[in-house]
Amino acid sequence: MSKIIVIGSSNTDLAIKTGSIPEPGETVIGGKFMMTAGGKGANQAVAVARLGGDVTFVTKVGDDMFGDESRTRYVKEGLPEKFLLVEKGTPSGMALITVDAKGENCIVVAPGANDTLSCADIDGVRDEIAAADYLLMQLEIPMPVVEYAASIAVAAGTKVILNPAPAAQLSKTLVESLYLITPNRTECQLLSGVKIESQADAERAAARLMEMGARNVIVTLGSKGSLVCTADGCSVVEAHRVEAMDTTAAGDVFNGALCVALSEGRSLVEAARFASRASAISVTRMGAQSSIPHRSELGE
Repeated sequence: MSKIIVIGSSNTDLAIKTGSIPEPGETVIGGKFMMTAGGKGANQAVAVARLGGDVTFVTKVGDDMFGDESRTRYVKEGLPEKFLLVEKGTPSGMALITVDAKGENCIVVAPGANDTLSCADIDGVRDEIAAADYLLMQLEIPMPVVEYAASIAVAAGTKVILNPAPAAQLSKTLVESLYLITPNRTECQLLSGVKIESQADAERAAARLMEMGARNVIVTLGSKGSLVCTADGCSVVEAHRVEAMDTTAAGDVFNGALCVALSEGRSLVEAARFASRASAISVTRMGAQSSIPHRSELGE
C-alpha cells in the first residue's frame, strides 16, 4: 500500500441542528447542539486512517483544552503524534456550523493555530513528504504553506492532490503542480470562470482547469455524484441515494477515501466510486469526524 501524507487544518466544530439557516439579522430557535472534532485536514486524515490508509497528518493546534483533546483523539485514530504541532499562546481553530432540516450547512471558521502553520514547519517534514506517494491538502492553512509543500512534493516525485476548499484563487505554479484537483461546483466555477448549470458546463470547467495545468480533475456535485476528468475524457460517477442528515465533512470523507483507493492502485473512476460510497454513509450522520465511516462499513 502507498503512503499518504495529509497537511491541513484542525478545528473543533460547534454545531446546531435547526429547521432553517437564518437570514442576515434573523434569529432562529435551533435543536440539538454538538461539539465535535473537525477541520478539513483532520477530517480527511481521519477518513484515510479509518478506511485503512497508511497516513501521516501534519497540523498545528493551540495550547488550550481543545488542542489537547484534538491531539489525544488523533493519536487514538492512529495518526503519529510527532507531527501534531502545538503553537503556544494561540487558540486552536474553531468552526461554528448551522445544519438545516435538509442536511445542508453554513460554516464560519476562526483559524486560530491553523494560521500559524509555516514553511519552516514544512521543512521539518520534508522527509515524510518525499517518502509519501500522495500529498493531500486543502485551503484552511496559509496559501504560501500549501504552495511550499507542493513544491517539495513535486521535486520528490510525490503526487499532489488539492481539495481547493474554502474556495480561493490559485497561482499558476500551484495548479501546474497538481496531479489531481477536487473542487465542488462552487469552487470549480471560481477557479475556471465557467458557470456550471449542467454536466456539459462541468466538463468545460474541468477542461479549463486542465488547460491551466492540473493533470486530472474530479468535480464533486453533491447528490448528482462526481465528474472524473483525465486526458482521456470525462466519466460520471453516480452518487449513492441516501437520506441526508448532515452534509458536514462529506467532501472531506470523499477526498480521504479517494486517496485510500488510489493508494491501493485503483483508477480515478474506481477511486471515485469508492469515495462516493464512503461519503454517502457520512451524510446519514451528524457531525464531521463523528460521521466518518470505517472500512468494514463499506462492505470491503
